Amino acid sequence: MKNLLVSLADLPAFEEIIDVRTPLEFADDHIPGAINAPVLSNEERVIVGTLYKQDPFAATKLGAGLVAKNIGAHLASTFKDKPQNWRPLIYCWRGGKRSGSMATWLNLIGWKAWQLEGGYKAYRGQVLQLLETLPAASRFIVLAGHTGCGKTRLLHALAQNGAQTLDLEGLARHRGSVLGSFPATSQPSQKSFDSQLTRQLARFDPARPVFVEAESKRVGQIQLPASLMLAIRAADCILVQARFEDRIRFLCDDYASLFDYPANFKTRLSRLVETHGKVVLAHWNGLIDEGKKAELFAELISKHYDPAYKRSSQSNYLRLSDARPLLIDPSGDLNACARQLIVDFAA
Repeated sequence: MKNLLVSLADLPAFEEIIDVRTPLEFADDHIPGAINAPVLSNEERVIVGTLYKQDPFAATKLGAGLVAKNIGAHLASTFKDKPQNWRPLIYCWRGGKRSGSMATWLNLIGWKAWQLEGGYKAYRGQVLQLLETLPAASRFIVLAGHTGCGKTRLLHALAQNGAQTLDLEGLARHRGSVLGSFPATSQPSQKSFDSQLTRQLARFDPARPVFVEAESKRVGQIQLPASLMLAIRAADCILVQARFEDRIRFLCDDYASLFDYPANFKTRLSRLVETHGKVVLAHWNGLIDEGKKAELFAELISKHYDPAYKRSSQSNYLRLSDARPLLIDPSGDLNACARQLIVDFAA
């Protein structure tokens, strides 16, 4: 029985997409909307793969038995309530034996299961191709400015008021600085980030601007695509500003949770020892121990963040010298400010 094959272009036609790779493969990245019904567990795949190097026939026989067992388990649980007219799309790494086995059994039962030609590998190739081309289709407006000036607050206000926004730090789950990891949250894998970014870029209306924060080429452990960096570094800029005391207040609010875990906080700051020396780091650690948030962030702004901004921003963003200045006042109406920007930068 020959399985029915479809290409990536046919994905929208399927209401249910089944990823039969291992849970680890699925967690690393998967086609949006897919559910995981692995035909081999993480451990089973390692066992079969190791044996295959020694005895391919024995490994294939062992793998077939494990796959049959796991498909049977899914039929008794994951798929037990599926109607007779159910038509899922099945994929694995390359559209080979794992997805083929699942599709064959589902079709033998009477469902109409389709197999994705090329599997996840084909999807990943499409993502990489789109990342090369999609950024150039959008007109970006970059929110530039010193650390703690309220850029993220403004970006969120723009989104809430209907603007197109690209929240790279939200997608990467990291604020982009040495202190930037989100509390109790790990970053996505690079592949998962790429998939999310591609979906976001594909949704944008090219006739309307897209607001984005200025970022370096890395956001934590996530690498931003070169094509995106080229597009935003050549874009028009808004120079977001805030008074020094307001910047301290913003950072105290944004990073308040760091003081709940002083050992972790000190570990993060220790990455700056080569730049600022052991004496300065010991002083900052003392401020952490004393809970002196304002004093610590005032020193981080003046001694670390602002000098780093001065060294990099002007050369990275070509139109920063012509940027429109915008002062963020905590007592002002940020939503009104966002609405005015939307009007001012409308195509």
